[in-house]
Amino acid sequence: MVATGHVEELVRRVTGDGDDNDIEFDGLRITRDESADDEFTFTLAIDGERVERTGLDADGLRAVLAGEAGEGDETVDAYVTNWHYWQETVGGEGTARRAFLRWCEDAPLADDDGAAVPARYADLRDGIDREWGQLRITARFVDGDGLDGERAYDLWHVDDADADLDDLETYDEPRAAREIATYDEDGRYRPLKTAPTLDTGWAFTGLSGTELVDAVGFFYPATIANWHREREGTLDVDHWSETASRQSGIYEVVSELPREAVDWLAEACCVDSQCLRRREWEYEEGDDLDPDGGDGPFPCREPCSLVIAAARKWAIAESETERTYELELTPSERNQLEELIDAVADDRTDEIREADVNDGANRYRARYLRAKRFADGELEMREQ
Repeated sequence: MVATGHVEELVRRVTGDGDDNDIEFDGLRITRDESADDEFTFTLAIDGERVERTGLDADGLRAVLAGEAGEGDETVDAYVTNWHYWQETVGGEGTARRAFLRWCEDAPLADDDGAAVPARYADLRDGIDREWGQLRITARFVDGDGLDGERAYDLWHVDDADADLDDLETYDEPRAAREIATYDEDGRYRPLKTAPTLDTGWAFTGLSGTELVDAVGFFYPATIANWHREREGTLDVDHWSETASRQSGIYEVVSELPREAVDWLAEACCVDSQCLRRREWEYEEGDDLDPDGGDGPFPCREPCSLVIAAARKWAIAESETERTYELELTPSERNQLEELIDAVADDRTDEIREADVNDGANRYRARYLRAKRFADGELEMREQ
């Protein structure tokens, strides 16, 4: 049976003073008959079917919602507790926090039908999993059966989805996410929080909705807010030309980066293998960049500080006059140079073992090439 407090809160809402007492939320509809203050029409939608009870006074409505009038179906309880969780516990109508939590359990959003309450409740008993970058989020009931409709949220790395919690470092304080997100698995600082280099081996369990949103914000700052703005059609995108023109000081030079070089920049920095944000900015309005923007769930609204820092280096390099150099290489050595560049660009040098001498980026082969073709630390070549 549904909690008495939830029923009383719902009845109080529809019997209170004011002109806007009707409730229509996630398939639960309660309307007050204008002809009499204490008479209501109660309509409940269940997976597309309509169960209607009319002519109820406040006590009659209370009895139906509490399952004391022959309507003691678990489905009625689900609609009541679902209303209470979203309208009373979560609140925040129209906020990014609320929208994200509803997304976590596939609840209807403004532009998405989502799943009906009975279907969601069945899934919440086992846990509903969603992915947000390298995060796995599980929405579930606090008590397992969902008698009061309260949700809890678990959070861990997607690569640990099948791991035993006993094998993970567990946390319940969202701020711990900030430290986890600071370094990669090799202890290197992560200047770009949305890079696909998040370390594994941790889990947050039993978080409230607010705590979950805070933790996700520490892992991926501003992603929830920008995701929500995009859904609402209010995401303000600053394209490359706008962002570059605002730079000053040592970064003012980035505005001189040639148009084609911005394509190369996007291919180097702004693809899924380098950043989990989905690039929405282009060169300028109506002038799209060639590389695909990616498939991430959250948008990138402008070139980030890391891109601008790299663009400064490339702008200076692109301002130099091209020259022709002549160097002697065997065909195998030319191929090896290509393999070396690919290995560094794809960040796979750590995967190449000492015994992998067939790989051009093998450490011994690179050292051999340096010993043969370098003199005094410089590649031997002639400028033409």
